[in-house]
Amino acid sequence: MLSFVHEITGLRTPTGIIRGCFDDTDERRQANRAIAVSALGLAVTGIIELIIALITSSVGLLGDALHNLSDVSTSLAVFLGFRVSRRAACERYPYGLERAEDLAGLGVAVVIWASALFAGIESIHKLVTHQGTSHIAAGIAAAALGIVGNQLVASYKLRIGRRIQSATLISDAKHSWLDALSSAGALVGLIAVALGLRWGDPMAGLAVTLFICHVGYEVTTDVSRRLLDGVDDGLLMAVENAAASIPGIGHAHAYARWTGRTLRIEVEGWVDPTLSVHHADELSCRVSNAIHQAVPEARIITFTPRAMPPPP
Repeated sequence: MLSFVHEITGLRTPTGIIRGCFDDTDERRQANRAIAVSALGLAVTGIIELIIALITSSVGLLGDALHNLSDVSTSLAVFLGFRVSRRAACERYPYGLERAEDLAGLGVAVVIWASALFAGIESIHKLVTHQGTSHIAAGIAAAALGIVGNQLVASYKLRIGRRIQSATLISDAKHSWLDALSSAGALVGLIAVALGLRWGDPMAGLAVTLFICHVGYEVTTDVSRRLLDGVDDGLLMAVENAAASIPGIGHAHAYARWTGRTLRIEVEGWVDPTLSVHHADELSCRVSNAIHQAVPEARIITFTPRAMPPPP
């Protein structure tokens, strides 16, 4: 059984043209820069919030500060995932270690759920013990800083993650967006305290906990789907329609899976059983080009021709 593999790093066409050049080194450099910049920004924001939280005794601000600081360790996990995924394929790992990025994304999910647990416990404790909050103006300023800092970091990581098709970086960006909501919750709680509502701070902490759980569920679902070889709805249909549109393909059946940032597509196409190897190779090039046009994120396309059954 013949199979023709086309990598988008050098996708061949029937005319011999090389197209779709992809520079993985540049993508990794962008990812590492995004992780480093975001870690630095979150570290500065978290330290400032932590100092103000200790002065004000705001549990909402304290939880937000510790959450931001925990993101620094999360960024380290993502960085290690990118570093490990660079290792080349070998006999034991024939597909390489690209899934290390997805495992790092799972680590991000664990940190999110741990943050939810911590925020919930601290908020309930303050609500029950009726602890007070002081220096409200400083707390409000720190919470506002947390909102701005996390929004900037989230937007930057989301832009880079989408550009290089990294589910882990996108998940980390959602985590930073979550931190902006956490800061907003702390801000609302402090404003409520300033208006005379002592319970405003712990109630805001509980609201932040619900936001954390919601984003944790989304991130966990996204990462788990990739680890379990799930793909977006409609992707396989788009691949099969693109392959079947090529003259000479009677029917097509497709499979797809993500390994890190690489979308691998396998297509079985029913062709004339008398087709020569040379013409089958040319046909596979046309099929690969059509699939790449329909699904630009595809990086490795494997086409396997199968003999079309004779008419009844």
